[in-house]
Amino acid sequence: MERTETRSKTCCFTGHRDLEPWEEPKVRTRLRYCVMPLIADGVVYFGVGGARGFDMLAAEYMLHVRDELQKRIKIISVIPYPEYRADWPEEAVRRQDEILRRSDKVVCACPGEQKGAFLLRDRKLVDESAFCICYCHRMTGGTAYTVRYAMAQGIPVYNTSSWDLRRLKP
Repeated sequence: MERTETRSKTCCFTGHRDLEPWEEPKVRTRLRYCVMPLIADGVVYFGVGGARGFDMLAAEYMLHVRDELQKRIKIISVIPYPEYRADWPEEAVRRQDEILRRSDKVVCACPGEQKGAFLLRDRKLVDESAFCICYCHRMTGGTAYTVRYAMAQGIPVYNTSSWDLRRLKP
């Protein structure tokens, strides 16, 4: 994702890790209502953050959309550092391996584990995007920070949660 050439055609995803299984169908439906108009308007690149929860759901959904559209869009996985999944359960690692394998590009925000790696990953996603789709339902945590940052940059943010983003005044 090169900022100067592709930013206007790029959308990033950010969301909480605590996405309840019963909520996933509703979030997928809301993703479709957010994503399809962006694709129709020429958005080609979709950056996902590589975390469990919403990031994983969004990545898997976008891979499905890419298959449906016969590769007219590109999925970029932006991960904090190579070993970030060391403490994940085996099933989550397997799912993420599949996402990374099928992504059009994988970018590491940092070469190794370091303080602030997840923050750097989140800023990289936003800084290289013209749009942001999130799953945000509280005022604290990395997702709320990233949404505030996107809003402060003037980037339109679409929430797949029913929570009102206006509560997150930048």
